[in-house]
Amino acid sequence: MNKVKDACVAWIQNFFEKNGPGCNAVLGISGGKDSSVVAALCVEALGKDRVIGVLMPCGKQPDIDMAKLAVEHLGIRSVEINIKNAVDALLEEIGETVEITAQTRINLSPRIRMSTVYAVSQSMNGRVANTCNLSEDWVGYSTRYGDAAGDFSPLAHLTVTEVKEIGRVLGLPEVLVEKTPSDGLCGKTDEDNLGFTYATLDRYIREGVCEDDTVRTRIDDLHRKNKFKMELMPCFRMAEEEA
Repeated sequence: MNKVKDACVAWIQNFFEKNGPGCNAVLGISGGKDSSVVAALCVEALGKDRVIGVLMPCGKQPDIDMAKLAVEHLGIRSVEINIKNAVDALLEEIGETVEITAQTRINLSPRIRMSTVYAVSQSMNGRVANTCNLSEDWVGYSTRYGDAAGDFSPLAHLTVTEVKEIGRVLGLPEVLVEKTPSDGLCGKTDEDNLGFTYATLDRYIREGVCEDDTVRTRIDDLHRKNKFKMELMPCFRMAEEEA
């Protein structure tokens, strides 16, 4: 993991050399392992003065102290923007003409959060860091145009297990590395929502082994249904003879 960490740091440096020399890395900070690890990688790659964390509670966030711990531990600049008024106002406007589903309510907050991160990034000479990992992406456990968005993605090819190991290599507090993953929206943990553990998923991804047939079928089904999230938007291409 030391070699992987060093390679990822070099990759981030190369990205900024090509896509924004002197720009800042800007990312949403939740206090979970993914955002903490990405922030730490960016600090090692760019220096703490070029990393900006955006804390985005929606009303009262019970675990906001974890996000603040990550910022303080890394010594990075941060801004805190409460998105509740924006979310409530948009839900009210949409609700006047459309019946809003439960899933729409759940997905709106991460989309507003990403709009907020991009607004901060554009205002502070930044590039937005995506914080999704391979395990989440594999089963589509992300919100399209929400937490799945970004300009560069350091963890996209690393499983949850590997992200935790890198977090320890980076010297992050154990409470951040082992914080129970949750979307903070529906009151359930990620593993509750998925119906299996990340350890089971990671082993299946890396080794192709899953001893529970029901779980294996669910993982395969989620992977198949959500592959579109990781692909470029389908675009019509006009044939030359039609031009």
